[in-house]
Amino acid sequence: MTTPDINNINNISSAEQTSAATPVGAPDVLLRAQAVSKYYGSEQENSVLVLDDITLDLRNDEFIALLGPSGSGKSTLLRILAGLVTPSRGEVLLHGAPLEGANPNVAIVFQNFALYPWLTVLENVELGLLAKELAPKEREQRALQAIDLIGLDGFESAYPRELSGGMKQRVGFARALVVEPEILFLDEPFSALDVLVAENLRHELLDLWLARKIPTRTILMVTHNINEAVQMADRLLVFGANPGRIRVELPGLPRDQRSQPGATSIREQLADTVYRIMTNPKADAQSLLPGVAPLRPPTPSPAPVPLPARVYQTLPHVSLDELAGFVERLYTLGGREDLYELARDLQMEADDLLPLAEAANLLGFADLDAGDVVLTNVGQRFAEADILEKKVIFRQQAQVGISILRQIVQDVAASPEHRLSEDTLLAALEHSFSVDEARRQLDTAIDWGRYAELFAYDDDAGEFYLED
Repeated sequence: MTTPDINNINNISSAEQTSAATPVGAPDVLLRAQAVSKYYGSEQENSVLVLDDITLDLRNDEFIALLGPSGSGKSTLLRILAGLVTPSRGEVLLHGAPLEGANPNVAIVFQNFALYPWLTVLENVELGLLAKELAPKEREQRALQAIDLIGLDGFESAYPRELSGGMKQRVGFARALVVEPEILFLDEPFSALDVLVAENLRHELLDLWLARKIPTRTILMVTHNINEAVQMADRLLVFGANPGRIRVELPGLPRDQRSQPGATSIREQLADTVYRIMTNPKADAQSLLPGVAPLRPPTPSPAPVPLPARVYQTLPHVSLDELAGFVERLYTLGGREDLYELARDLQMEADDLLPLAEAANLLGFADLDAGDVVLTNVGQRFAEADILEKKVIFRQQAQVGISILRQIVQDVAASPEHRLSEDTLLAALEHSFSVDEARRQLDTAIDWGRYAELFAYDDDAGEFYLED
């Protein structure tokens, strides 16, 4: 399959153009999300729109990467396509027919390995075959072949506690591949691994797929890692959040250019384009492509069912020490820097800097401008301040800019004896976020509010209170 060069910008299309160009029943379309939306809660009241009008084709011989901020619904879309979650609107088509129940042609590799600690490597891999009517000997033989294929030969009788993170994820891959899936879903499979381990596994997976050593016909990967997507994908889809939508679809690099030593500049150009789009979440993504006007005026989406507006911003899950270090480094570099260059300077993945840049922006310490992060006057004062003055500045900015912290302070102040159970706030957050994300948002708010000395928190009782 030939993919267009990033410099041939006329081949970069919007998501609507690509999806509309492929007939639903086309033989190379394996799986289609057709105008899929997902909300939690009733459609009229207290509902949270997670995905809005997603149309996406998974075609034969493609590796597709989904990128976007936390909470943009990428993993939810993956589970809808796998038949594990039912869409609220729209439908999923498998080879042109509506999907009902779990997708039999899909296997998933998760971020957290999902191994049973009391089972050996061989037994964990065999789990993938339990739903098939196979004799025990045949099941064992197929599991051994998958173990050998993924480089785990010799570890068949080992338990997960004996394995490194990379080895555990190999077991996850073997368990997915043992069922010989037509479509392989990867839900951030390398994010929990050390950098070098992840790099090795990425190369090995690509080698297996491109050499046709596995029967998988297409791969769909959710990732936060932009460089990973550039290295692996034939197509890159950038999601927006609140609700999740496909903002833009970009062609991947030709496969022979993704790992060539001499192709560094073209890889960096594509990565820079994705960074620019992701750091400008409210801009028209087409206008951020290098040197090009949109191919045609964007087609407006159908008017969604009116749903309540999100009450709270999404707080990036970053530590305050990291945030302070980020602002101080930006200050030493003159107050303006390209995120990609800053990542290389810090020897970090640029996507690891995105949450820090978002946090600095929320607090008014920095602005985001076309892929650059620019220190504000308040950010400069924060960088120059001593420890106690930093807390004062943070407190002032948090009270102004962070809605959830203002709400906590107001609710605690209005509560009897100035004490408030976290359950009340958690229930409110669950109207705007999934249950797991609501918990993470509350934990982040607790850290930020404690640092700002806006309130105190009793972990044993799960209560907020005001100190004298």
